[in-house]
Formats: sequence, structure tokens, C-alpha cells
Amino acid sequence: MQLDFFKKNIGFVTIEELFQAYRCCRRSKRNTFNALAFEIDYESNLVKLCEEINNGTYQPGKSIAFIVNKPIKREIFASDFRDRVVHHLIINKLNCFFEKEFIYDSYACRISKGTHFGIWRINRFIRQCSQNYTKDCYILKLDIKGFFMHIDKNMLFERLETFILKKYEEQDKNLVIDLCKKLIFNDPTKNCIIRGKKENWQGLPLDKSLFHAPLNCGLPIGNLTSQVFANFYMNRFDHFIKHDLKIRFYGRYVDDFKRLPKIRVTAYFAP
Repeated sequence: MQLDFFKKNIGFVTIEELFQAYRCCRRSKRNTFNALAFEIDYESNLVKLCEEINNGTYQPGKSIAFIVNKPIKREIFASDFRDRVVHHLIINKLNCFFEKEFIYDSYACRISKGTHFGIWRINRFIRQCSQNYTKDCYILKLDIKGFFMHIDKNMLFERLETFILKKYEEQDKNLVIDLCKKLIFNDPTKNCIIRGKKENWQGLPLDKSLFHAPLNCGLPIGNLTSQVFANFYMNRFDHFIKHDLKIRFYGRYVDDFKRLPKIRVTAYFAP
């Protein structure tokens, strides 16, 4: 009865969509313990997950929290594999709409973009700004302190909900909004397994840990949705720099950015 209600009122996710998300997810996580455990009976697991999503009972599970030290010391929250499938499901549905909104020179977590593309672009910008190395130009490198840990969840969800209502026309619109809300407002610090020793957190700045994030702030590093939602969160800033300030040479990689002012007003954001 409850499932029929959801199908009638907010559409539903098909098992085919969930299987596609599962295949995307397993490409990079197939050999992890959680992935292997899920794969033992993946058909039943996907059917159960599909039912939970469609009847509204799905809730994110436990994450594994740990510290990595390369390239820099960073706190990671690794979601359970079934939750990663949901992340891919959401991004598969929304990414084409995000891509139409993002500026060309936003590089993180985008197909055919990334660090190598960003490096190529900054080299091109420097050549153009310096008139093929015949004039001086300068680079101002900046970033947003504690970016992921200070993303305002209320602001992010409000913008995302408005965006989905305006751009996404499928019948499962409200269901997608509900899933986004559950993921954004889920606090992984309240339901996580610590891998390694607590001493591993020593030396990590407090503004780089979700355990010390302000109330209703912060997305976990390590989730696909965190990366893409962070791009969406910064999209207004990108358009402000690019179109309102009319800065020609501009690009961004997550929260890092640079500026090259000399001949023209220019800027570039890169890691």
C-alpha cells in the first residue's frame, strides 16, 4: 500500500536505474570488503535497496572514518557500498543538468576535466595573459579555509531543491529531492566506525574535521555527492567572478584558486 502511494505521488526509481548506478559504483570499488559483501547477493541487495528508496524508508548507513597523509593529511569518511550506489543514482540523474549550469573552467569531478586539464588551461591562460611570455603577469593563489567542513547544509539544500524543481522534469522529482535531503543532512560522525587509531587525528587542523564542524555544516570528503554538490555550491561564485566581474582568465578546482593580474584583470583557480 505504502509503495503504491509513493509510485502514484512522487514517481519511483526503477531497478534498471539502480543496477546502472551499481555498475558505475563497482568500477572503482569492486575489491573493497563492503563491495564484495554486497556483490555476493547483489540482485537481492539491489531489490531491497530499491524498495527502501521507493517506500521512503531508506536511510544512509554507517561510514568508516580514517586519516590519509598523502598528498596532505586529510579526514575521509567512506560510505557503505549500498550508500555509494545511491550516490551514483542521484548523480546519474542530476549531472546532465549540473553540466549545463557549470562554467567551462570548473574542473573537479567532471568528465574530461580534472587536474591535468586544469594545468593545461592555466598554461594557456598564462600564455595569453603574458602575450606569449613577452609581458609580466602575476599569480595570486587563494583557497577557502576549511571548505568542506563549513559548507552550509541549509543553504546547499535550499539551492539544490530550487534547482531540481526548476530543471528536473521526471516523475520521481520529489523522491530525488528527498534522497538529496537525507544525504546532505546525514551526520556521519554520529554513526561511524573509526579505522586506525584516534591518535591519527593528531596534527589535523580542527577546521578540517567533521567532528569539529559548526552545527548544520560540513560534507564528508570521500563521497561522490559531496564532490559534485560542492561544485554546485560554488557555482554562483563562479558565475559572479566570470560574468559579473567579467574576469576572463578564471577557473576553479574545488576550493582552490589563483589570479593573474597584469595586462588584463584575470584570475585562475587551481589546486
